[in-house]
Amino acid sequence: MENIVCRATNASVATQLCEPCLAEAGVRIWWLGQAGFCISGAGLNVLIDPYLSDHLAWKYHGQEFDHVRMMAAPVRPDEVRAVDYILCTHRHGDHMDPEALPVIMKACPGCRLIGPAAERETIHEIVSDCRRVILVNDGDVILLTPGSQIEVIPSAHEQLRQNERGEHHFLGYILQLGGLRIYHCGDCVPYPGLVESLRRRRIHVALLPVNGRDAHRASRGVPGNFTFDEASEILYKSDIPLMICHHFGMFRFNTVSKSWLQKRIQTRKLADRVLLPKVALGYAIQKEG
Repeated sequence: MENIVCRATNASVATQLCEPCLAEAGVRIWWLGQAGFCISGAGLNVLIDPYLSDHLAWKYHGQEFDHVRMMAAPVRPDEVRAVDYILCTHRHGDHMDPEALPVIMKACPGCRLIGPAAERETIHEIVSDCRRVILVNDGDVILLTPGSQIEVIPSAHEQLRQNERGEHHFLGYILQLGGLRIYHCGDCVPYPGLVESLRRRRIHVALLPVNGRDAHRASRGVPGNFTFDEASEILYKSDIPLMICHHFGMFRFNTVSKSWLQKRIQTRKLADRVLLPKVALGYAIQKEG
């Protein structure tokens, strides 16, 4: 297992998304809240599942799960000016934001959106120009630049779900950027073959949800994710050096407390391998040795 060093920086995500990425700057990651990340490296700015609007608060206003934000978006969609690719893992509104994405795509004319082929109708409602959309499925590999690519694998939210074409509705992405392989599973629970798939690909950094799941949420149509302990088992069994947690702290009905997560990290002696990120704080990631 390679040694991965992660250090906090003062780099602003708002500034990063206003100017093209410099290849020599190395790989940096910002958490945008929920499952959203900005990843820069190898001359590219990539967004994954950016939820930057209040779409769900309006959609679920007055209902049992009101989806009111517990944290503000670190950048407004209309402030974004320099994005090369947006990756969406599935169509849920906190992953494929129907308000933020059109604004970003308009402001960044060279940007392309990558998303599940199983959700082509929803994606084309957001981005009408099919030339700016890359529809993908399990097994696809998308070359971004020489040496940079995206590999697509399935996710299970809480199950692996395919349409009649065999296209997966829930996807994970392995982003190879600047010599690092970064895995974002979107929303996912453990499923047969996942550990073997990740170990074979020698992942350096895993961006994993930790909000878990339970019968109460499931009975109301809210599918769940890894528990923290399940995510840390993926880390161990797949020989992944670093995990960055996400999908906590956004909605009161669908989170676990940061203090509880900190205790679990201490109990499992994972302080050197698990990061609870701060929203909008930049993290420089590099291989050591």
